[in-house]
Amino acid sequence: MSLDLLAEVVTSPTPDVEYGQLSPMLIVFGVSVVGVLIEAFLPRRGRAATQLALSLGGLVAAFVAVVLLARDIDPPGSVGKFVVAGAVAIDGPTLFMQGTILLIAILSILLIAERGGEAFTYQASAVPGSVAELEATKAGVAQTEVFPLTMLAVGGMLLFPASNDLLTMFVALEVLSLPLYVMCGLARRKRLLSQEAALKYFLLGAFSSAFFLYGVALLYGYAGTVDLPGIAEAIKAAEGSESLALVGLGLLTVGLLFKVGAVPFHSWIPDVYEGAPTPITAFMAAATKIAAFGATLRIFYVAVPDLRLDWRPVMWGIAILTMVVGAIMAVTQTDVKRMLAYSSVAHAGFILTGVVAANTAGLSATMFYLFAYGFSTLGAFAIVSLVRDSSGEVTEMARWAGIGRRSPLFGVIFALFLLALAGIPLTSGFVSKFAVFQAAAEGGAAPLVIVGVASSAVAAYFYVRVIVLMFFAEPPDDPGEVIAASPLTTAAIGIGAAVTVVLGILPQPIFDLADRAAQFLI
Repeated sequence: MSLDLLAEVVTSPTPDVEYGQLSPMLIVFGVSVVGVLIEAFLPRRGRAATQLALSLGGLVAAFVAVVLLARDIDPPGSVGKFVVAGAVAIDGPTLFMQGTILLIAILSILLIAERGGEAFTYQASAVPGSVAELEATKAGVAQTEVFPLTMLAVGGMLLFPASNDLLTMFVALEVLSLPLYVMCGLARRKRLLSQEAALKYFLLGAFSSAFFLYGVALLYGYAGTVDLPGIAEAIKAAEGSESLALVGLGLLTVGLLFKVGAVPFHSWIPDVYEGAPTPITAFMAAATKIAAFGATLRIFYVAVPDLRLDWRPVMWGIAILTMVVGAIMAVTQTDVKRMLAYSSVAHAGFILTGVVAANTAGLSATMFYLFAYGFSTLGAFAIVSLVRDSSGEVTEMARWAGIGRRSPLFGVIFALFLLALAGIPLTSGFVSKFAVFQAAAEGGAAPLVIVGVASSAVAAYFYVRVIVLMFFAEPPDDPGEVIAASPLTTAAIGIGAAVTVVLGILPQPIFDLADRAAQFLI
């Protein structure tokens, strides 16, 4: 019997790997591997520029690959294809999410490189092998390893929304999470807070991954497959006996909601966002949310659409809690990074209204929201990284008083990002919220829209409070000062501000792109 089994394994056909369809992910993973080799073999003095050029080149090449793949599936009637024996789906939502993640990653690399630039200047002045070099390394200054870690995380984020089976999705979840745990602990000026943030993120992330994996096991036991369309077929054929599937879906949802930062799985966000290096916080706040919502949409729209009568009420409650708790808690904050962290929680609730819509308009509006939100929140955190004193970044809100009068350009741009996050007209935030609320109303979730509008009004208060503080309050005795931004940070902030304004005035091209992409391959 064993010989027959061995013969069957040997003669079974090897699944085809469509390398062209996987090219964006393969490029990013390849760059991360090369980055690790650079860390191992290249002298320390030359690592910074090499890693920066390699990372930017790889991300741009991956984005070009996404555009070329999108052109292949653009004709009407062609929605994409399954690859790697059906484990990965290359369709409109996949490519839209991947393109957005790559654009955010490019800007994030620019921010990370500037933080490294300070360290590398210091490191270059230290004599190799000297006490100064040893102390710099111990203090976390020699941090060029952050580039391959970032690329590994980006690779996992590209695979997460593209996964067409639960095991591939779990692998992608771990690949994007593990580098982030390490990157959160790299803040050299506040090492204890940063290490505490990394430990909290790791422990809570491990628990959420365990819930996710347990949900995968239950869904496999129910459907006999981890393939998302296969699970949908099993549910359709079950004729009312979906108890095990609902329990598995609930556990699976815990892991997904942890990543998006929805209540009650949000407790890690303020501590991690505050303790992590600000460029890493910007990257996590924007890119991780895009990838996690991409996977969430694929689960609810592809695997369990026939259970919408069961999961929609639960998601209603979670969306309401997330919007209300995020908005109320943000009002009480005295630290800018923690305020933006709770703002991120509130925005997770707003985006969930698009998921709850459970229609094509909801899918399109959610993708547009993620695109717009990514640039606004990354730009906001990039601005925060510029306010410093002799000991490092200044995030206490009281020390930002009057900073808009001392540095008008800084104040105006930060106010733009805050107004966009508040959803003020003529910014990308207003168009995004209008789109998801309209889709939710069309999907029969009008009460959820009312709660969303009320939460937006509360959120507008704490955003405007910061603007008033910057321009109209008297500065304290020890105010934070805005440092001169490097060309890299200037480029990241400028692009984020430009996208925020353009999407507020001329959103239709991205809307049309999201509409064309809003069709999952089933």
